[in-house]
Amino acid sequence: MSAFSTLPLVIEPADLATRLATRELILVDLTSAARYAAGHIPGARFVDPKRTQLGQPPAPGLLPAQAQLEALFGELGHNPDAVYVVYDDEGGGWAGRFIWLLDVIGHSHYHYLNGGLQAWLAEVRELSHTTPTSAGGPVALELHDEPSATREYLQSRLGAADLAIWDARAPSEYRGEKVLTAKAGHIPGAVNFEWTAGMDPARALRIREDMPAILESLGITKDKEIITHCQTHHRSGFTYLVAKALGYPRVKGYAGSWGEWGNHPDTPVEV
Repeated sequence: MSAFSTLPLVIEPADLATRLATRELILVDLTSAARYAAGHIPGARFVDPKRTQLGQPPAPGLLPAQAQLEALFGELGHNPDAVYVVYDDEGGGWAGRFIWLLDVIGHSHYHYLNGGLQAWLAEVRELSHTTPTSAGGPVALELHDEPSATREYLQSRLGAADLAIWDARAPSEYRGEKVLTAKAGHIPGAVNFEWTAGMDPARALRIREDMPAILESLGITKDKEIITHCQTHHRSGFTYLVAKALGYPRVKGYAGSWGEWGNHPDTPVEV
């Protein structure tokens, strides 16, 4: 039995601190190269967040090529028994996207460090300046469609009674006032709740404890399929994470996000 097996998806710094030497742990830092070099959680392996995205317009948030993912996870030492703990320094966007990636490769043993590096620093815990070496070469991966919503799938589901579209962008983007694509506005029926509004600044950017009530009030409920997006499925990495952590049974990330939807000629838009 893993040392992590009794823990929920979202864990606290104290939970991680006592398990840093666990053999099965792969600790992933998704901050920045500069922040990582300035000090990171001992044993953490840095992953440049850009490596989690395709990075090509008009939809830079799409999955990287499979070969790139196989190289990345090979460097991390991916194996069937691994338990991932992921963190960033922004409240969970990039870390949540990485959890989505783990779902895409069919690996379910993972945890998010609540509040990420901010929470670790707030408790004045140990930092390291040692960089682990690459664990190895590429590993074979099987990619799964279930965690993802394509544009075509989302369009086919518009108007369904059991669908909730969670738009994690800023209200100005949702209302069409801030225009980043050919079309402005939002996906018909989408509910706007900005990602940062789900973080508690007074608790080092931990997930707000009243998120279940907030989502219920917005109609983002467990009986529905939740499809979450932003501009590039970075901010919606956090909202994907929140829904998963709260036990929502049907959650998908729309990786194409507004970058794809807002630039496609055949997509309907509301403002």
